Amino acid sequence: MMRTRREMLTLTGTGLMLPLAPVALRATEKSEPPRNDDGLHTQPWFHESFLDLKEDLTEAEKAGKSLAVMFEQRGCPYCKEMHVTNLSDPEIASYIQKHFLVVQLNLYGARTVTDFDGKELEERALARRWGVNFTPTIYYFVPPAAALAGKDGGSAAAWKLIGYWKPFHFHQTFAYVHERAYAAPGGFQKWLGERAEKLRAEGKDVRLW
Repeated sequence: MMRTRREMLTLTGTGLMLPLAPVALRATEKSEPPRNDDGLHTQPWFHESFLDLKEDLTEAEKAGKSLAVMFEQRGCPYCKEMHVTNLSDPEIASYIQKHFLVVQLNLYGARTVTDFDGKELEERALARRWGVNFTPTIYYFVPPAAALAGKDGGSAAAWKLIGYWKPFHFHQTFAYVHERAYAAPGGFQKWLGERAEKLRAEGKDVRLW
């Protein structure tokens, strides 16, 4: 079930908007993440994919996981911030690795990717097909893989994250998908507010901003 960009960015009960980017990027203050051959920042645990997305989701399904397809581009400061601040956090990285296979794609890349409906396109053409306009953008796909047959990823995704989200929201987006909470009424904002209150009641530090 896809949500609108406004629904995804509005905080529960506040009327405020989640920023697509932090007020002040901190990536320059931390160690430089490794880069791949395309110049994208990357993580050693990203999935080594043959870029057949249906096969990737099938592999994820066999491992009891879901699939996250992450579009980035070279020189994107918010992609770098995501790697330096979010993906370098051991708790966040551990949660993602436990529950997801992550495939990284280049918004302007030329590698051939096979969409869920069998159509083969270069990464940049796939991005246009799915309507990707910002980086980072993450699409989430959940098993069973067979249910996505004949569909393109843009319409088959269970959820989508657009732009840079701060660590708590970023982490909870993966939890939202893993727990299939997107299928419940109320949407992400209601779920996030309830999630934050539950974590606070457990004595955990919740930083919404």
